[in-house]
Amino acid sequence: MTSWQIVRLIAGTFILLSLALGVPGSPIFVSQWWLAFTAFVGANLLQSALTRWCLMESILRKLGVKAGA
Repeated sequence: MTSWQIVRLIAGTFILLSLALGVPGSPIFVSQWWLAFTAFVGANLLQSALTRWCLMESILRKLGVKAGA
């Protein structure tokens, strides 16, 4: 997998997990404050789309993951 694919995989996982932990109807509900984490991930996705820079992708590249085409 390339770095951009891993970034999207991680972001999608974080969003689904934080929704499951933050929505009161969920069987694994913990606190509605988890929805703030969902907003944080969404804001980072928006920022990376506008600036073409993503911290997670930079970290992955330093760890040796190949860049996407």
